[in-house]
Amino acid sequence: MKRKIVNFLKYNKVAYTAYYYIMSVAINFLKLFVKPDDKLVLFNSFAGRKYDDSPKAVFEAMKNDSRFSSYHFVWAFHQPEQFDVVGAEKIKTDGLLYFITALKARVWITNSSVERGLDFKGKNTFYLNTWHGTPIKKMGTDIAKGNQSFGSKGKNKTDIMNTQSEFETNVFSKCFGIPKEHFLKVGLPRNDELANYFKNQRNELRLKLGIPLDKKVILYCPTFREYEKDENLGVVLAPPMDLEKWKTMLESQYVLLFRAHYEVSKVMDIKENEFVRNVTDYPSLNELMIASDILISDYSSVFFDFSIMDKCMLYFTYDYDKYKEKRGMYFDIRKCISGASNEEDLLTLLLELNVENEIPKTENFRKKYVNYYGNAAVQTMECVARNIL
Repeated sequence: MKRKIVNFLKYNKVAYTAYYYIMSVAINFLKLFVKPDDKLVLFNSFAGRKYDDSPKAVFEAMKNDSRFSSYHFVWAFHQPEQFDVVGAEKIKTDGLLYFITALKARVWITNSSVERGLDFKGKNTFYLNTWHGTPIKKMGTDIAKGNQSFGSKGKNKTDIMNTQSEFETNVFSKCFGIPKEHFLKVGLPRNDELANYFKNQRNELRLKLGIPLDKKVILYCPTFREYEKDENLGVVLAPPMDLEKWKTMLESQYVLLFRAHYEVSKVMDIKENEFVRNVTDYPSLNELMIASDILISDYSSVFFDFSIMDKCMLYFTYDYDKYKEKRGMYFDIRKCISGASNEEDLLTLLLELNVENEIPKTENFRKKYVNYYGNAAVQTMECVARNIL
């Protein structure tokens, strides 16, 4: 029921507008009675869905730094009972305690948003947004007005946002309304692991995942289509391929890991077997990327992260024209790497693929679109320290 209500508010313009103005006024009125706490840091990842990504990397750095030993760390989740967090208090998003905590906090650290679609900020809050990836698809005010799923109101209150490239800085400055001088050019803390992993981790992770060491691993990570919804207005994804056919043609060479976007509430019609695994709920995307040899995606920011490892990347843009019309893109991924726009051509490509021949294309992509990476968690922590200590 809660998901249905949230999706209704998100996708119904009239309902969202009413929610935005009424609740924003209420929270800002509440702020008059909340005393700021200079030692409180509030974290969330994907607005409360997960305990991972860059906010977790920054949390780990701060937790292990003596300068923050007296600080009270709080993580907000939609379902706190699902997560084991050492060194922090857990609270539930959307309740009164959540909004009071947000108003009290000296620091907000997120990779998406803290405000729950509203317009407020604590009296003394430093707002750090690491964000969660470089965009191929249009974002913020660049999205067509007819796309109601991503309406935004009010001025962006972010104090510092991480960036991993000049391209990303230029895009986000425009579409999110953040001055360029507010960007921290160090990369995404979550990607430190990808830049610094040891080669033997690949085999260790494959053993952990139960993947034969003699098979090449394909990680398929499509982005979501906000216009594909179920009866509860949740975004859904049906695999755009015949997985039985893929198994028949590829299982002698490959294992396929299927990873849906975090916005997807339901992944339909995946029958797992020794060839295909549904890893949508696997807790660490980084581990899946390290274990993989090949990334296949479409318009997802996962390309930028994966490119840090200089591995083979392929596009599968079966709905390019439709996606371009409904969402829009900043550039054509098909001009950057190899791939296919239909299933038959992609299968042929995989059967004949020389992985090593594709790596120079990945390297060129990385050099163009990922300028900063490798030590972002520490540098982001230092940014927080400069602003609050």
